[in-house]
Amino acid sequence: MIQQTQYTPTPTKYNFPHSALQDTALPTRFIELSLRSIKNIASQDATLYQPYETTTDSTEPSEEITPVFLGQTKLKLNQIPLKPIREEMPIVAIDVSSIKIGETTTGILLAIRGAIVWKNKHSYHYLRIGPFPFHITEENKTEIYQLFRQYSLETPEPENNHTANTPSLSHIQTRITTLLERWLQMNTATQSQNTLILWDGSLTAGTNDSPTHIVAQLLETARNRLNTVLAFTKITRLRLSGHRLTDLIEKCKPPCLLEMDGYPTAPSNTIHFLGNIYVAKLTQGNCSFRLDIDRKLPREQGVEAIQRLIANDQLAESYPETLRLAHIYSTFTANEVIAIQRLLAQTHGIKTITRPNIRRLLFGPFGKGPEGG
Repeated sequence: MIQQTQYTPTPTKYNFPHSALQDTALPTRFIELSLRSIKNIASQDATLYQPYETTTDSTEPSEEITPVFLGQTKLKLNQIPLKPIREEMPIVAIDVSSIKIGETTTGILLAIRGAIVWKNKHSYHYLRIGPFPFHITEENKTEIYQLFRQYSLETPEPENNHTANTPSLSHIQTRITTLLERWLQMNTATQSQNTLILWDGSLTAGTNDSPTHIVAQLLETARNRLNTVLAFTKITRLRLSGHRLTDLIEKCKPPCLLEMDGYPTAPSNTIHFLGNIYVAKLTQGNCSFRLDIDRKLPREQGVEAIQRLIANDQLAESYPETLRLAHIYSTFTANEVIAIQRLLAQTHGIKTITRPNIRRLLFGPFGKGPEGG
């Protein structure tokens, strides 16, 4: 069991150097566009078809590119023992998740939410951004996507590329979730100083919504304010000659890192690894994680940052408590999904029904698996 520590909700003020996050226009634009898209359902007298099973699985930005280390590479594995550095240092963690509330005759209804958790001294504090429900259709998906992209990446696409590069309805949930996370990461980097900033995911760049120059700018902003970015990947497929690297570290005594040296930093013309990749086992237990540390930081500074994390944050199964709480506060529960559906029914008169499970109707107890189109 994790020791119960003080968790303090801070809806109006928080202990960042500046409270620019509250003054930014993005939440206002989110609310306006969210309300407008929801009213669109009511104006069309549409029905909301909720999934036949209420799920609590939220979609989070995921690691899209996994390096494969083959036996013929010059990769070297180095074990780095860790010793806690017991000097007080603030820790901030960011996580974002989204969930599909249901479908309408014209589109899909999503809800998205972000959470920032930080620890000062012996107290944890948190700030939630959202939830924002969006009714996304073929007609409004470009407007919604470009809003996320403009504020998150600060680089709106050329007018003639908007429609071409807007993802399909089946992929837009993951893409806008990633963009909201980038926005929160940038705001946190600019408002924090001399802080450990924890990201959920990797420092892989070069994908559609994680352009290399944007992720590099995020890391540079953090460095300029004496922050250190540590990115934890909960589920990783890192392998060396067919063996899981997270299994190889089991032979090492925690807390320790397994350093990988000799892998290419750019496995393709577009994909770049902007972090030094480690496997981290920070406590006794069954879990270990991929850990990316900003490559432009001196190696000793990156290792020192982990040693400060060990001393300043609670850890369970090698995972930091701040990042665990960020995940919990951003993730949607089944009760929250029902509450959103109920709110839509009360405020907009939207009728909610359960969509029939075609597989169960056709195949009975053998009708397993997700509904597909």
